[in-house]
Amino acid sequence: MENIYAQFPQDLTREHFSDLVQSEHVRIERIISRGQSSPESGWYDQEDHEWVIVLEGSAGIRFEDGREIVLRKGDHVKIPAHVRHRVSHTDPDNITLWLAVFYR
Repeated sequence: MENIYAQFPQDLTREHFSDLVQSEHVRIERIISRGQSSPESGWYDQEDHEWVIVLEGSAGIRFEDGREIVLRKGDHVKIPAHVRHRVSHTDPDNITLWLAVFYR
């Protein structure tokens, strides 16, 4: 048994990604952020659909079409495959804990 809130890294100068479950059709990832964002020129354009929930903290997601959403604790969103998006910000003062599910 494991706990999603256990073992937060000491060094939070970069984001931390951990695969919790991986199979042919689904991958579940834990992401820990603190103040990070995607590079200004960096857009995610993924082969898989993504469902993401913020379990702690907050974050902004900007879409290529100009929309931006802010996710706070408990908020979740589905991002269809090939919808270009980027992380515009994460909480600089507190850990943002994400759970991302990638599926086909």
